[in-house]
Amino acid sequence: MCRRLWLCLAGVILTGAVHARDFGQWETMDPEIRAWYQNLRQPDSPAASCCGEADAYFCGNLHTKTDYLGHVHNFCTIDDDRDDATLRRSHIPNGTEIEVPNGKILHEGQGNPTGHGVLFISPSGQNVYCYAMPGGV
Repeated sequence: MCRRLWLCLAGVILTGAVHARDFGQWETMDPEIRAWYQNLRQPDSPAASCCGEADAYFCGNLHTKTDYLGHVHNFCTIDDDRDDATLRRSHIPNGTEIEVPNGKILHEGQGNPTGHGVLFISPSGQNVYCYAMPGGV
């Protein structure tokens, strides 16, 4: 009996899905934009969500920098004046430059109805989930 309980518990833990943080921020949003946020998937892990508006920041167009070894890196700069409290997200100051790994850039077919580049990042700011180009490439 105890073994079955442990197996069941392990199954529940291992099959959990990544969900966007929903704190009610969707209630006043345009339904088209809400659906876009809720349906985005990470390009390098299609089963995982990009998360939602509580993880999204308007972030200027991608630009590249070359390091001293000649490696090219992608960056975007936060330019989001929306209220963090309303969106129930952590504050990232405007002007903060964030590196965007190649595997996190959404490409054709994803669209982007917001009119802005959108960076999806963890509340700690340590993990980039996705970057959606303005206008949807």
